[in-house]
Amino acid sequence: MKTRLFTIPRPEGYEQEVRAAAELLRSGQLVAIPTETVYGLGANALDPEAVRHIYEAKGRPSNNPLIIHVPSAEWLERYCENVPELAYRLARRFWPGPLTMILPAKPVVPKATTGGLDTVAVRCPAHPVALAIIEAAGVPIAAPSANTSGRPSCTSAAHVQEDMNGKIAGIVDGGDSAVGVESTIIDLTGEKPCLLRPGGMPLEALEEVLGSVGVDQAVYRELHEGEQPKAPGMAYRHYAPQAPVTVVTGAPERSAAYIRSRAKADTGVICFDEYAQLFSDLTVERLGSVHDQAAQAHRVFEALRAFDHTQVREILAQCPDPSGLGLAVQNRLKKAAGFHTVEAL
Repeated sequence: MKTRLFTIPRPEGYEQEVRAAAELLRSGQLVAIPTETVYGLGANALDPEAVRHIYEAKGRPSNNPLIIHVPSAEWLERYCENVPELAYRLARRFWPGPLTMILPAKPVVPKATTGGLDTVAVRCPAHPVALAIIEAAGVPIAAPSANTSGRPSCTSAAHVQEDMNGKIAGIVDGGDSAVGVESTIIDLTGEKPCLLRPGGMPLEALEEVLGSVGVDQAVYRELHEGEQPKAPGMAYRHYAPQAPVTVVTGAPERSAAYIRSRAKADTGVICFDEYAQLFSDLTVERLGSVHDQAAQAHRVFEALRAFDHTQVREILAQCPDPSGLGLAVQNRLKKAAGFHTVEAL
């Protein structure tokens, strides 16, 4: 299959590309689309056959649910049952934006899209091109991250080409993703809202609207064998480069000293900018300043992917603290490591 690349003219004038991408999606084909979080591998969420092609292209287990993308909260009642007022409160505050809500699914949403669950994950992306494509297609777009399953997510069209060229009908190049980690997922189907995946919307921001929020244990550990993932990204090895990753926790100065003492000539290092000079003899990817969580989120997948173009045999990564966006960055690094961590004392 020849994959068509749609380059969005800047700063304006992308109607032709939007129409062409939307037509491919309506016809049951796969198109990678830009969002503010990461690039998504899009298909018509209401077409089970198109959705199955997502799983095939990614090599993704079919019980791993997909997020459907809609252009506004007005679409919620089309695909969700008994939408609570709380969902509309969150949408008014945070949509468009990096927040996904888990709600009861209407029968119109295929089980192929929900991973066999009776719930569906829904979000409204904050990217003008993504919103225009969804509007033009006239259907919700199922769009997990546009990477091969298990690899680091894609934050640029070039990343998507690495993983999906020849497997999908099109790639829409809308520039680098602004946020850099996937959306935050909040489950609204239980007695109490529960965070299933930290992401581009900090937990603290949700608590301002929701009050107390539960946190699923899958945020901190792997799912046990036989546990059904409730949302995308909860199960299976994720975000992993080819070389094994170890996440080093603890205060930044201690984790940097630990990595320096353990590093070998073929060790790759992910570190905060303040400590990069300690590893001038090694292959280094910077996360950004220890004080800049937005930069860390923006850089983490690019850093993980970069090592696949090197000869490093292991990767040691400094771990941010779990406040704000740091929780999402920490989660992605730990999942890339298969939750293999050490604490620098």
